[in-house]
Amino acid sequence: EVRLLDGRAAWIQAGDVIVDSHPLTIEESIALAKRFLGVTYLWGGRSSLGYDCSGFTQMLVRSRGINMPRDADLQAAWTGVAPVERKRLRPGDLLFFGGSADHITHTGMYIGHGQFIHDTTHGHPGVQISRLRDQPWTKLLVACRRVK
Repeated sequence: EVRLLDGRAAWIQAGDVIVDSHPLTIEESIALAKRFLGVTYLWGGRSSLGYDCSGFTQMLVRSRGINMPRDADLQAAWTGVAPVERKRLRPGDLLFFGGSADHITHTGMYIGHGQFIHDTTHGHPGVQISRLRDQPWTKLLVACRRVK
C-alpha cells in the first residue's frame, strides 16, 4: 500500500519497488544500462520514458550512489571525476565527445572491450552500444574521466 499526494491510499506491485536499495557495483550499473537498450532518445529526458545522453550517464552514476551534475560539459568538469588516458579505460569510466575539450556535446559510459553505451541521436536514436574505434566517435572523443 502507498499513500498518494492527495492522501488517498493505492496499491502497487511489490516487484515494482525496491525496499532495501543499495548502491550498485560498476558491473551491476552496466547491466542496468543494457536494460535500457533501444529506449528512445528524449532531449532533456531523465527517466525510463526517455533519456538524453547526460541524463542517461547521470542515472547510471546515481545507481552507484553518487550524485553528479546534469549536463555533459558539467560532468566532465566535475570535481568528482579524475582524468584518465584513453589507453587506460576501465568499465564504468565516462567518455566525453565534442569539437574540443571546451565544447563537449555528448557523453557515454565505457563498458569494456572498446565499447561504450550511450543515448544518442546518431544513426538510430536511442540507447545503444557503439565501438570507440568507429567514426564519428573516435575522432570526437575529447575527454575520459573516472568517478572518484
